[in-house]
Amino acid sequence: MKLNPGQNEAVKYVSGPCLVLAGAGSGKTGVICQKIAYLIQKCDYKARNIAAVTFTNKAAREMKERIIKMLGKDSTRGLTVSTFHSLGLDIVRREIKTLGYKPGFTLFDDQDSLSLIKELTIDELDGDKDLLSQLQSKISNWKNDLLLPDAVLKVANDAATQEFAEFYQRYHQHMKAYNALDFDDLILIPTLLLKNYPEVRERWRNKIRYLLVDEYQDTNISQYLLVQLLIGDRGKLTVVGDDDQSIYAWRGARPENLAQLQQDYPQLEVVKLEQNYRSTMPILAVANGVLGQSNDHFAKQLWSNRTSGVAPTLLTHHDESDQSRVGCESILDARER
Repeated sequence: MKLNPGQNEAVKYVSGPCLVLAGAGSGKTGVICQKIAYLIQKCDYKARNIAAVTFTNKAAREMKERIIKMLGKDSTRGLTVSTFHSLGLDIVRREIKTLGYKPGFTLFDDQDSLSLIKELTIDELDGDKDLLSQLQSKISNWKNDLLLPDAVLKVANDAATQEFAEFYQRYHQHMKAYNALDFDDLILIPTLLLKNYPEVRERWRNKIRYLLVDEYQDTNISQYLLVQLLIGDRGKLTVVGDDDQSIYAWRGARPENLAQLQQDYPQLEVVKLEQNYRSTMPILAVANGVLGQSNDHFAKQLWSNRTSGVAPTLLTHHDESDQSRVGCESILDARER
């Protein structure tokens, strides 16, 4: 992979924390893979001391396959490329005694959790699907904000929140009795563990000597703190993200985590990847115009060598149904040509 100047800078900057602002179609996955190769081949890092974290198993699998293709299996032995939840699960398994869980704990998926919540609140909520969904979402958000039941109960300032907090406490106690964890626990528990146990924190910092995080704009409070605890003040960190591509605020993502990095690490190196390999300039001109109206912390100006192309068409619709209908008709028309 031939690197453009921005990509080359992002790959080779290893002396401190690095934020790579990767616009759409700018080759960010390639940059992460190339940087891992650079750390191993040029900076004397062992693969077992490098971890790359992303948000889906598919993305992690494809990234690891790409790195192995570049370096070979021997050079990448021990390399961690995983989701946040998989990394959290690994920490839980290795620190099971400190956490007070028994080996062979059960991992609840969303449906398992919902069934338990329904069972524990049958007298009060009577199986109301909407209320159960609200409660499950509320518990998840509290965990993502690193709030345990006791902390929520202390700040509950209305009857509805107080009741939900009591249900959360009930759920938390039963999960512990069942020796079970849910998906949110896989971030919450390792984060609190590293925060409260210095010897465990030091052990993981010695294991993970360089950390790379993809899609950083999608991290929530607990994921941000987990990253911070893992790297400490050494700053051996590269995060790749774009606040213009954050679409998961509804599930706790905080694109402002990108700006928070500058406050926590004043020496942060910011590299912008603005060359787009996916679109043409007419499309990017529209995108830049739209993005220019937002109040971003990090302004970007996407560009492409593909200067010509069909100009985008602006369509207006009465509602989402009309929009869906026009979209489907356009696809059918394109297939018939």
